[in-house]
Amino acid sequence: MTLMTILSCKILQDEILHLLENDISVDEIIVVKGNEETEFLAKLDSLGLEYSNPEINDIPVISERDNNNKFSIMIYFMELALHEFPKKLKAGIYETIDRLTPHSSGILLFYGLCGNALSNVEKDFDDQEKSCPVRILKYGDRIVDDCIGATLGSTDVYLKTLKQFSDKGTFFFTPMYAHSWRQIMRVDSEEAGQTIEMLKEMNKITGYKRVAKIKTGLPYTKAFDDIVDEFAEIFDFEIHEIEGHQKIFQDCYKSMKERLAIHRTC
Repeated sequence: MTLMTILSCKILQDEILHLLENDISVDEIIVVKGNEETEFLAKLDSLGLEYSNPEINDIPVISERDNNNKFSIMIYFMELALHEFPKKLKAGIYETIDRLTPHSSGILLFYGLCGNALSNVEKDFDDQEKSCPVRILKYGDRIVDDCIGATLGSTDVYLKTLKQFSDKGTFFFTPMYAHSWRQIMRVDSEEAGQTIEMLKEMNKITGYKRVAKIKTGLPYTKAFDDIVDEFAEIFDFEIHEIEGHQKIFQDCYKSMKERLAIHRTC
């Protein structure tokens, strides 16, 4: 049997759902218990997709699994707060790769460079290329900058978009980024009001006056428009819409399946 692991930030959970919902070759979905999978499990339930939710230590290692044609996907979500500290993010992801490797046929990171923290991740794990290859989100041979760059399609498109909006500081929101903005900006505590006032002052100083709403075409996170409207009202921002797509996620997923010799129809 073959087990592909997707190690991801929860901001990209909808992109994973899209792949799972549209890949009829997946026989089994495993979501490892952690701190960030609750919303993802609820979405799997709403789609009627069956899954298990074990502790990592309860998952058999690859060598102990049945030798059959079964194709399994295992998903592990890293803590969102790690993004604030690239060194901690790198350390956390490398440690988790080490933990997941014995249970995996291959590991696909749903991450980009993330402040250059993961620029060498494939090279750093190339010693396990034959037993458990590690891949990261790329277009061609280039690693994407981050989840926004992946959703827009490439660094070139990302830079072009940034240049287009260079007259004003701009936040880029995908549906899950919008859904999580209070957690990301630490506006989910008893001191939320004070934090918002501090953010308003910071936005004035840095010139942030716009939120760009990236239309991914994915329906899994609800109230995207309402959340962006609320964010824009709180900070007195203008709203612009831009188009995103799923090509990088689909291409990297397909490439890893081919690397693991999974040729059944997606």
